[in-house]
Amino acid sequence: MLKLTRLIVLVILAIQVIALIFWSQLHGRKCPLAQEPSQVHILILSSWRSGSSFVGQIFSQHPDAFYMMEPAWHVWATMYQNSAKVLHMAVRDLIRSVFKCDMSVFDAYLPQKRNVSELFQWEVSRALCSPPVCNSFQRSDFISKHACKMLCRKSPFSKVEEACRSYSHVVLKVVRIFDLKVLYPLLNDPSLNLKIIHLVRDPRAVFHSRKNTEGSLAQDTRIVLGQNRNAMDTKPYAAMREICKSHVEVYTAGRQALPSTLQDRYLLVRYEDIASNPLAKAAQLYSFAGLPFSPNLQSWVHNITHGQGLGKQPFDVDSRDAVNVSQAWRKALPYLQIAKLQEVCKDALKLLGYRLVRSEEEQKNMALDLFYAQTPLVNQESKRSLEASPAISWTWTR
Repeated sequence: MLKLTRLIVLVILAIQVIALIFWSQLHGRKCPLAQEPSQVHILILSSWRSGSSFVGQIFSQHPDAFYMMEPAWHVWATMYQNSAKVLHMAVRDLIRSVFKCDMSVFDAYLPQKRNVSELFQWEVSRALCSPPVCNSFQRSDFISKHACKMLCRKSPFSKVEEACRSYSHVVLKVVRIFDLKVLYPLLNDPSLNLKIIHLVRDPRAVFHSRKNTEGSLAQDTRIVLGQNRNAMDTKPYAAMREICKSHVEVYTAGRQALPSTLQDRYLLVRYEDIASNPLAKAAQLYSFAGLPFSPNLQSWVHNITHGQGLGKQPFDVDSRDAVNVSQAWRKALPYLQIAKLQEVCKDALKLLGYRLVRSEEEQKNMALDLFYAQTPLVNQESKRSLEASPAISWTWTR
């Protein structure tokens, strides 16, 4: 009965979204029933072990942003018998509801009587650790997750919706969308002002990081593999094949398939570029979102990327040496594994600007730069695109 109720709710939500989009396209203007969006909605779209928790924290620590980490985790945790593709619509509808600050969408996934601590990784959200959710800290504070977990865990869930509505920006981090076309209804929804940050990382570094956290990712990997989940011998490479394929499809859709009116709402960012120049890339992210970059935030970004740690624990965003983290795979992985992975992810590596290593010698040569520079395209068509959409008109050069 509960599954049937969830299905009915999802169908109703889908019909409502389709009706709004059809009306706006038919009449060439926004539906009169849809309110002008009063907030900016930012979706950080990435995959596991790609630096998305860190990028999420860049927004979480901003006093104008309501940030929620991995709300779609609840969909996968509840409906784990299904494949990622089957769960796409449920994930999309949950994202839309949270962007609209309608937290009743969690009724299908959380206990009826609940505190804020029922939300997945709630303690990494500064907005959930400050008023009106929790009065132990101020909104302007930089709040550690350990302090928040100790002092705010019993805060009522009812305050989450109130908090969400009080911010100018709503930011969600999601690793459970594998096709940008799934999000087209949200990009066309006149009640949302959605911008997508597509965060990628060198697949070889992702592979290395996943090996270190394989146990915590086991259930997600089974969902990613879907009908192929029994291929145990090739599981690490099979999962990476799906992840790399999804990045290629998202990138292609964001740069080529989106209508020209929407292309300035997609931004590709590589984790390695953030690691090598964190202040400049953080400034780019904030500018894309329409947020100011205060001196206090600049100090936080500098300190969090110039520590000594290597970030081996899932979801941890402690101070670390970002450059060393991004290059750790070159010292740790056997070359034969790298060669196999490069074959599995060759399209993603080429498209996203990562150089192949042809030998163990090249792998270990840390003076060899494996990241192609990002430069503007120069043909006439892309010049027009560059003028209209500076966020996406770039390519990789040697």
